[in-house]
Amino acid sequence: MSKDEKRETRSEKPEDNLRGGLSQFSSLDSRLTVSFATLGCKTNQFESAAMRESLERAGYRVVPFAAGAELVVVNTCTVTAATDSQSRNLVRRARRLNPSCRVVVTGCYAQVDPQALADLPGVSLVIGNEEKHSLPEFLATSDAQLRVAVADIRTETSAHIPVLSSFTERSRAFVQIQNGCDACCSYCIIPHARGPSRSASPDQVLYQLRQLAAREVAEIVLTGIHVGAYGLDLQPRSGLLELLRRIEGETPVGRLRLGSIEPTEIDDALLTHLATSQIICPHLHIPLQAGDDAVLSRMRRPYGREEFRALIERVATLMPEAAIGLDVIAGFPGETEAEFANTMRLLKELPVSHLHVFPYSKRPGTAAAAMSGHLPGDVKKGRAEGLRRLGAAKLAEFAARFVGRELEVVAEGGGKSGRLKGLTRNYLEVRFEGGLELVGRCARVRVLAAGNGDLSGELVE
Repeated sequence: MSKDEKRETRSEKPEDNLRGGLSQFSSLDSRLTVSFATLGCKTNQFESAAMRESLERAGYRVVPFAAGAELVVVNTCTVTAATDSQSRNLVRRARRLNPSCRVVVTGCYAQVDPQALADLPGVSLVIGNEEKHSLPEFLATSDAQLRVAVADIRTETSAHIPVLSSFTERSRAFVQIQNGCDACCSYCIIPHARGPSRSASPDQVLYQLRQLAAREVAEIVLTGIHVGAYGLDLQPRSGLLELLRRIEGETPVGRLRLGSIEPTEIDDALLTHLATSQIICPHLHIPLQAGDDAVLSRMRRPYGREEFRALIERVATLMPEAAIGLDVIAGFPGETEAEFANTMRLLKELPVSHLHVFPYSKRPGTAAAAMSGHLPGDVKKGRAEGLRRLGAAKLAEFAARFVGRELEVVAEGGGKSGRLKGLTRNYLEVRFEGGLELVGRCARVRVLAAGNGDLSGELVE
């Protein structure tokens, strides 16, 4: 992805790019090509797959982004300032690849600051997260003045989650079970971008899982913005554990993985089910964010470091081979050297395998943005680098435990070496020799060596 932040020089004016507006889209011609660029979370990836499927049904032909399609859909993220910048760069790159292309921008950045994106040269339409579901209808309109269609997502009361017939070009499929978030973390803009927590019905989730299982999808990942809140808004009220029990008892899914889940939503009943399940992968992704009580309080996180420690130790006891990944924010406003040292010390002591590190990014409209004590960029960067080094050491230590073992992997495409790579149930990547007919299928691999958190092995016949 280009890191060039400079505005491109164009002979045409921005308004010339938009002349005629969406009337250019009035005919859904089967000759039209479309490409997608997706940033951010698995929920965004799921929604890009849904938009792709809807445009294919409308007659579009999907091509790679680098091919310079006539229509480019950029599905944005706004978790950090860096992802905002990446989104703008994707628009510019699309125009470099095909100066006459028309660009539609959607996603969380589009939801919270649509005008900033509408003002970019080449952007024909900006739509919000809820409007994604009606993309073909927006493209077919003859209203030349319609350039921004972003409703107030905070007023949404139900989940509009499409059912996909497949998950194109992926060895694993994502199933969105929930959208939105009711939490009030002081650093997070996502509730403004996604609205309140809204769940798909259990019957819709089960139907989608059966559809994908019938197509022999090797692994299915349950995704959402706040997965642990699943079902709390439904009538009758339900919950994630009840959904997991129904999936295991009522569908033929062979391998299931959970998306990120909040620490306060992992109770003993859920842990016991995860530890004894025949299909759920031993892998938990849990947001910690900080390992100091004062920082956690300023973040409005509803737990303390010792409560979090007890949870992780309980997970490791019940699921000793589970991958445990944590989200951590480096350099939150006011974070002192001593507070950061508390975070580092806690992480060194915890039996975790993956650290997902983010330098704090000021998000306008959040409580943290108005706090005093914002740290210089070089301080945040240095702390993030320290956390990443610790994460790399943790991952290497975890991966080394599986040398000599036979593991089940979902085979994916190979890299430059021509070897296949596969994902284990406990979220480790394994490289091994194998034919392309294995891609998208489960295989048994004997692990021969570990290095830098990656495994290498051989296919077990």
